[in-house]
Amino acid sequence: MRFDLPSDGIPTAWFNALPRLPEPLQPPLHPATREPVGPDDLAPLFPMALIEQEVSTAPWVDVPGEVLDILRLWRPTPLVRAERLERELGTPARIYFKDESVSPAGSHKPNTAVAQAFYNKAEGTARLTTETGAGQWGASLAFAAAQYGLECKVYMVRTSYESKPYRRVLMETWGAECVPSPVDDPDSPGSLGLAISDAVADAAGRDDTHYSLGSVLNHVLLHQTVIGLEAREQLALAGEERPDVVIGSCGGGSNLGGIALPFLEDEGVRLLAVEPTSCATLTTGRFDYDYGDTAGLTPLLPMYTLGHDFMPPSIHAGGLRYHGDSPIVSALVRSGRMEAVAAPQTKVFEAAVLFARTQGKVPAPETAHAIRAAVDEALAAKEAGEERVILFNYSGHGFLDLAAYDAYNRGELVDE
Repeated sequence: MRFDLPSDGIPTAWFNALPRLPEPLQPPLHPATREPVGPDDLAPLFPMALIEQEVSTAPWVDVPGEVLDILRLWRPTPLVRAERLERELGTPARIYFKDESVSPAGSHKPNTAVAQAFYNKAEGTARLTTETGAGQWGASLAFAAAQYGLECKVYMVRTSYESKPYRRVLMETWGAECVPSPVDDPDSPGSLGLAISDAVADAAGRDDTHYSLGSVLNHVLLHQTVIGLEAREQLALAGEERPDVVIGSCGGGSNLGGIALPFLEDEGVRLLAVEPTSCATLTTGRFDYDYGDTAGLTPLLPMYTLGHDFMPPSIHAGGLRYHGDSPIVSALVRSGRMEAVAAPQTKVFEAAVLFARTQGKVPAPETAHAIRAAVDEALAAKEAGEERVILFNYSGHGFLDLAAYDAYNRGELVDE
């Protein structure tokens, strides 16, 4: 029940959703002038190749050979049918998951980290800064920076820095420096918005440094489409014509975009975003221009937002504690092409434990949101007596999130 592509089956071009959206995206706005930003405005933060990808209308963007060489360390990743989970649920649905936990950092994040490190190195950048929530992105960029001999400094949301120390150890093992954020308020639990502000301020103040973002931006989702492109081929190997629903957890939107965007033009395929009820941006936020960070240093993006000064509760899914969402994901939800649901933390961990006990794999709390929705979709298929094909992104393992499982197992986990 595992479907593998050959080693040369890695996609050699990324799927670009921008020219395929129902309507063109509104442009990002300069934080000071509120005029549309141009390449020169972004050059202090990003290499020109990534700036070009951010606005590219080419339907496909070639993956550099040097990037493919590193992606081959773990790609293509497996597609697995969750037969034991199906039997436990008694559902006629067929559930498949794309296993991105096999990467060196244990999640989907290196798919873009490697590409971003490559383009920065090619432009002569010596040092990268970034933010991280649960630590999966920070670890991934630390890994990628090590492959290209780049310095890396990671600003980790303080509540995760304190509760997930081994992700910091991973970053340091790959040569990165990791510090808690916000740097100027040790009493704050922090948020991704605050950590972005710290990382952007650092990069803007040094000529040798660029900033890397692990989600939200168009080029990040572009790099992640290797996930869905591989999954399409693997579903065909499994004898499936197409999925009925494609599911991904959503904080900023990178793993969701990675699995879902390659199915954007498939009529009849539902695309489903899953977020925590404590940070329910797509389901309770407003669509508006807002800053990507808390301090207002970044361009304003057209997206669903809870407000850039929103401080989310300290839930264990640190990677989903973000006030905004990808403009691409936001546009798809706004147009009705993508659906969004929210789940409370206890119900998410209920599904995570069920998955661990049936399939044997312990998911990250972020990933468990997608599992919760997949279980709900499978139970709905059971109630309707319908065969359905459910595909979700298993975006990362939970081996460094065991404190959260300990709290759940002891009956001490709360929704917020």
